[in-house]
Amino acid sequence: MTDTVSYRPKAGEIPTQPGVYRFRDSTGRVLYVGKAQNLRARLSNYFAPLRSLHERTRRMVTTASSVEWTVVGTDVEALQLEYTWIKEFDPPFNVKFRDDKSYPFMAITLGDEAPRVMVTRNQRIKGAKYFGPYPKIWAVHDTIDLMIKAFPIRTCSDSSYKKAMQSGRPCFPGQIGRCGGPCSGKVTIEEHRELVNDFIAFMNGHDKRFVTETTKRMREASEAQEYEKAARFRDQLHALDAVLEKSTVVLADSVDTDLFGIEHDELAAAVQQFIVRGGRIRGVRAWMVDKELDLTTAELVDSILQTAYEGQIPPREIIVPDLPDDAAELEQWLSERRGTSKVALKTAQRGEKAALMQTATLNAKNALMLYKMRRSTDFVARTEALTDIQNGLGMPDAPLRMECFDVSHLGGTNVVASMVVFEDGLARKDQYRRFTIPETTDDTDSIYQVITRRLAYLEEGSERSESDSVTKKFSYPPNLLIVDGGQPQVQAAARALRESGVQGIFLAGLAKRLEEIWLPDDDFPVILPRGSEALFLLQRIRDEAHRFAITHQRARRKRDITSVLSEIPGLGPARVKTLLKEFGSVSKLKQATPEQIAEVKGVGELLATTIHRQLRS
Repeated sequence: MTDTVSYRPKAGEIPTQPGVYRFRDSTGRVLYVGKAQNLRARLSNYFAPLRSLHERTRRMVTTASSVEWTVVGTDVEALQLEYTWIKEFDPPFNVKFRDDKSYPFMAITLGDEAPRVMVTRNQRIKGAKYFGPYPKIWAVHDTIDLMIKAFPIRTCSDSSYKKAMQSGRPCFPGQIGRCGGPCSGKVTIEEHRELVNDFIAFMNGHDKRFVTETTKRMREASEAQEYEKAARFRDQLHALDAVLEKSTVVLADSVDTDLFGIEHDELAAAVQQFIVRGGRIRGVRAWMVDKELDLTTAELVDSILQTAYEGQIPPREIIVPDLPDDAAELEQWLSERRGTSKVALKTAQRGEKAALMQTATLNAKNALMLYKMRRSTDFVARTEALTDIQNGLGMPDAPLRMECFDVSHLGGTNVVASMVVFEDGLARKDQYRRFTIPETTDDTDSIYQVITRRLAYLEEGSERSESDSVTKKFSYPPNLLIVDGGQPQVQAAARALRESGVQGIFLAGLAKRLEEIWLPDDDFPVILPRGSEALFLLQRIRDEAHRFAITHQRARRKRDITSVLSEIPGLGPARVKTLLKEFGSVSKLKQATPEQIAEVKGVGELLATTIHRQLRS
């Protein structure tokens, strides 16, 4: 393989100004669009020696056959042009947003003579004021139903309004008291406009003024013995209280902000957008993002904000987990979309906003977990995954039974390993196995030992009684044996496989950092598409093996603590925790001198001597 690609431009040909670049394949299709403050510095990263590139960046660069760039005047213009080209070309190596549905909004048509409130997904109604987005359409209808009781503005269609104006008879909402009746003259256009302004002011967050005024009017009407009027104010007050209960107060009344909680792994990202207006959560928006290239949280923020505010007006403040490198340019771009005032892009370090950000992030974690769970239970997706694994790894048959191994330890001590089994793409937890490794030199030696022990059961299983169901399960050979790691771990497993003499088992390693698949005899890894069901299934198997190994390792550590340290007089749970944090394990604590133990906070010389004597006895 050459050091770099043939179409690499000469360094002097690439300008140093800000701009946007596009990688194209041999057919002219745009594969990737990116922006840069300095085009020469940015593009030089792609044309570094191929061995030094991230595996997925290497795949993009080698798939492309040309690169082109466009110089712009400022970094903000680069941001705008990148956004335009991503929407136009839909490049496969840029992040993909799975949430392609439009969310419902509440709209007040201020451009009409008598404005109406309506539910719509159209965000381009001239002169309309929008609230939302709302997660479900019924949530918008519920809010409108409550608000109409307090502020009876028009909800009828334009045709019904026109008909009522011509006949002088109120429309149906006006007849049942759900509208003030500007069409029939029950209220004037000016009085109806005041109701609309109050409706908007309340939704914007000026809550206390209306509650106070309505309460005052109710009392005045009651004192004047105008009980029907007082009852109407009472009903309005109940409606206002109901709306306030639906939107929990989380911040000060003056706070208008959007918070973005993001959780991502190597393949996908979950995004939760909390829309806070007047200190209250007025809406929540959630979507999934498929990652093709390896992106940090800050780099994801850049793409997410561009998509989130497509056709929408951003608030004055946006809170994100990490600030991207071009935060200043992104602020300017968002401010131009807002038009009325500057948009501030921030992170929340402490206080109420940080607490709310934790909630948004927790929701994103749950969404990512649910997304992965739903994909794993889809029969069609599982079938596709097994077929793609077979083709991608060059296997003769689909891997109907896969076994994955992972090693876990604490500072080189308490070394354990796990084996998880997936059949037909589903976990077979009754066939999981745990291994304890008494002595080992490193992770590769641990993998060698575990694979050797596991393969021994394939020979022993045929010699044991057929009634031994546990042995029968364990002696069933896998089609694909997976180890967690790269080339060194795969080579160790291959050595164990050769020495066992077992034939017909395919071997692969999945390295977590780059999500590439290593085969025993290949110098370069196999790269599966980021959004593929095959890579998703392999990642899930590897993560399950890691979880199972960690659980076993922690359980052993806990047993060590309970059986050894709990018997020492004067050593309670808090001191046990402190000692283990300091020394890492019971075995290392056994090797410590009384003087070293006494240096731990809360442990005196007398107790240190007792611990040393008890552990050595």
